[in-house]
Amino acid sequence: MAAIILSPLFTSPRRLSIHRSSNCHFALRVRAQTSSQLTVGSPPSASDRNTGVIVIGAGLAGLAAATHLASERIPFLLLEASDSVGGRVRTDLVDGFLLDRGFQIFITAYPEARKLLDYNSLDLQKFYSGAQVFYDGRFHTVADPVRHFLDSLGSLANPIGSVVDKLRIGLARLQVIGKSDEEILSAAEEPTIDLLMKLGFSDSVVDRFFRPFFGGIFFDPELGTTSRLFNFIFKCLALGDNTLPARGISAIPDQLARKLPPNSILFNTRVTSIRPEESGFPGVRLENGQVLRSQSGVIVAVDEPEAIRLLGREDDKTGHPGRKPARSTVCLYFTADQGQIPVRDPVLFLNGSGEGIVNNMFFATNVTRSYGPPGKVLVSVSLIGLFEDVPDDDLADEVVKELSGWFGEKVARSWKHLRTYRIRFAQPNQCPPTDLMKNPRHGLGVYVCGDYMTSATFDGALVSGRKAVEALLKDRAKSLA
Repeated sequence: MAAIILSPLFTSPRRLSIHRSSNCHFALRVRAQTSSQLTVGSPPSASDRNTGVIVIGAGLAGLAAATHLASERIPFLLLEASDSVGGRVRTDLVDGFLLDRGFQIFITAYPEARKLLDYNSLDLQKFYSGAQVFYDGRFHTVADPVRHFLDSLGSLANPIGSVVDKLRIGLARLQVIGKSDEEILSAAEEPTIDLLMKLGFSDSVVDRFFRPFFGGIFFDPELGTTSRLFNFIFKCLALGDNTLPARGISAIPDQLARKLPPNSILFNTRVTSIRPEESGFPGVRLENGQVLRSQSGVIVAVDEPEAIRLLGREDDKTGHPGRKPARSTVCLYFTADQGQIPVRDPVLFLNGSGEGIVNNMFFATNVTRSYGPPGKVLVSVSLIGLFEDVPDDDLADEVVKELSGWFGEKVARSWKHLRTYRIRFAQPNQCPPTDLMKNPRHGLGVYVCGDYMTSATFDGALVSGRKAVEALLKDRAKSLA
């Protein structure tokens, strides 16, 4: 799933600043300090005020940029305003449960991620390749025919689309597999809903499957998102698995951070402005008043709203950010005893009824046991939108009431509400017109990266970090020629 979360607002019984159990958190920090020597929260001294490249933001895009700078042996400082890496890709520990900040799934077929990440050490745990769709008072199976052939045969006659619809899904799959990513991301575009209609899909499969499934990926139940992003995600789903890292989604940025050089990351270091310097390369002013000067450039790797603030205007080369409303979501977590859930399968449940506020849900501990303490279950429920006028407790009650219709009142009402995340900037809005291959250059010595520059996915963030560094290196080579 695409990256989530700029500044989540959440409530919980206990507020912890760590990601996992106390021992695991301490071990992670020790590893980070001993293997990567990360500098945490200490501003640079006077002797450190000049550096090769300044990277602002330690989300996936900033970490990817830092990784490529390190491989080129170009000195850099990675400045992060918060207390940890990851940006929107973060995991919290609450009462022994791992809570990803919003509904996030990692697709193993992401091409850039395959180059940068060690999948084995992430200990990726797979979802079932399909879904259970709630429609007409019961669940219906939608299964990947390549991975679950018998299940797919058994689902041919169910009401989640016709047999012809399911054949068309197979044909569309073959078509996207045969195209390169560049071809897909630069193709003529239209809203996803228009593409589905053009391909001949019936209203039943669109409303009961495509809206809740891809609407949950894009946080866009109207399916106005560009067909370019739909086809890219559709291809990745065909070629890879939906997974979760056993140690939480934050294991992905943590892995990238541990590979960086000693003393290269400064936490709790907020940049207030980017400023020109006499050298011709920009510098940055920190919240504490200090100025850092770059010798090769500044890479802005923050989310779209923060990029607008730092770059000073909206009509810039970030693809006209701010003109489209961001995608928002609410993620609620509940806990239960092992005997209080109806299934043990690692499957995603979709709301195909067209009614209610729940878009999708799953039992996270069915996917990876490490998301909860022994004998306990973690329930993850996702809504599209912010529901700002509904208090957390009332929203949780409404969700439980709705899920009582799915699983039975006795089951759903036994669950205990653990935490609610309201995620205002869950994902950039990528309705047409879009440019998913934007030029990262933004004036002399300033480069921009983030998923809003490419595709609104984990992979898009990683690609954008690489492209920013490639542009910087080309400009650097020209200046030295």
